[in-house]
Amino acid sequence: MSSSDGQRFPISVKSRIATANPRYFGYGKGLTFYSWTSDQFSQYGSRVIPTTIRDATYVLDAILDNETELEILEHTTDTAGYTELIFALFDLLGMQFSPRIRDIGDQKIYRIDKTEHYKHLNPVLKRTIKPEKILKSWDDILRAVASIKLGWVTASLFISKLQSYPRKNILTKAIQEYGRKISSIYIPTYLCDSDLQRRVGSQLNKGESIHKLRRFLLFANEGKIRKSQIEDITNQASALTLVTNAVIVWNTRYIKAGIDQLQQEGYAVSESDLSHISPCRFDHINKYGKYFFNVESELNRKQLRPLRNTKD
Repeated sequence: MSSSDGQRFPISVKSRIATANPRYFGYGKGLTFYSWTSDQFSQYGSRVIPTTIRDATYVLDAILDNETELEILEHTTDTAGYTELIFALFDLLGMQFSPRIRDIGDQKIYRIDKTEHYKHLNPVLKRTIKPEKILKSWDDILRAVASIKLGWVTASLFISKLQSYPRKNILTKAIQEYGRKISSIYIPTYLCDSDLQRRVGSQLNKGESIHKLRRFLLFANEGKIRKSQIEDITNQASALTLVTNAVIVWNTRYIKAGIDQLQQEGYAVSESDLSHISPCRFDHINKYGKYFFNVESELNRKQLRPLRNTKD
């Protein structure tokens, strides 16, 4: 399972990707670092996007471009990452989309046959899916999804093109109709499945904890972006992801070493307790000053550093 979310940063120079958004930047401008996080706390993608474009446009990009060993089977976002188009594309690509939807009671639930009656759902089943729209465009839908799957076009470009027409074209309406079917299955399932709710909430919380770590690490220039060219900003976002993953790996190794030491000393460590330990801690990191790395000696080191003894 993985999740994705955008993190807003102000920008103090002129840049064509910077946009105004008083909610986040006051009278200034800024941009969004959109990042993807696995359920192992590792980040496997990042992208710089305008703050004014909805997150849902980019949700699939890093998942389809994933070159890690992680096989993403299920993905979650908050409400900003949810549209009927996204529900459809995830299902057609063979993955489960499990968003956390705000104001879920106001969401529309569809049925295919309006002559069918459901004892407890009739009051909310006020709309009907039109299967003929899907069937007429089925070949075009499969060709479009194959193009995304094979990398001939990015998902974000395809989605933005579908949404850019003044009047939605036939293909857009067909994919949306398919997405309504998938979302109408997901919403009641989410409401009735407490395990799914906890799993989604837990994964989104992992992303939030990583955002705190990323904001801590991006401290230069008071946390403001000072690059103007998109290539330079993208390099900065990628470097931030690299350092974030390095901190998480370091924390994970030493948390494991600390747990092993406690067990050797006879302390009982419950597996259920370990699920509440996060490798996103940063209170022990000194982010100021200059650091020198002797790569050769570190590569030759056969063991971890000695653990601190808090009793001393």
